[in-house]
Amino acid sequence: MDRDERLHKIIMRYRTELQTKIRNRKTEMEQDNNEHYLVYNALGFTSQEGYEIDFQQNVGRFLYKYAGSLLEELAINCFKEKFPDAQEKVKLLNTIDQSPKHFEIDCLVGNNAYEIKWKDATTDGDHISKEHKRVQVIKNAGYIPIRIMFFEPNRDQAIRIQGALKKLYEDIGGEYYSGKAAWDYIRKMTEIDLRGLFENMKE
Repeated sequence: MDRDERLHKIIMRYRTELQTKIRNRKTEMEQDNNEHYLVYNALGFTSQEGYEIDFQQNVGRFLYKYAGSLLEELAINCFKEKFPDAQEKVKLLNTIDQSPKHFEIDCLVGNNAYEIKWKDATTDGDHISKEHKRVQVIKNAGYIPIRIMFFEPNRDQAIRIQGALKKLYEDIGGEYYSGKAAWDYIRKMTEIDLRGLFENMKE
């Protein structure tokens, strides 16, 4: 099995697991108590529309989780393909305070400590302070914090948060890649066209 086949197999495993999860949830929802449709009705939605909304909300939650996990696993596999000594899920003791006790590096390649996100729509200002602490711990441990985020947010506040995070990484001596730059970085570092793999699977 060649490299692209291995990556494709990972994608198909996630697809199968996600579709199974959705089917199981649909079965569970058939037994749900739907008294809350009373409020949906009052707001102008039929009970059938209420069901579809609830179902799609469940599907969306599963889809986001699986999309993020899939891209993280694929990116880690790309690094490990190129750098066999790469380590995943490396824990560092929080040397600044006790909350949280540890920070996790998604993938460690030499001194490069990668944080891998498929996208991040966070608009909470606390996100910046938490991330500042995380990258400082990584820096203090002698590593270079590098954030890879494949898709950029659309909303203004989330865009501002990401701009602040980019400056944080750069100010501390780290690196930040998002959108096209993230795909290009993976390709440059691993010689694997991860985006091309997805493009070839488009419906």
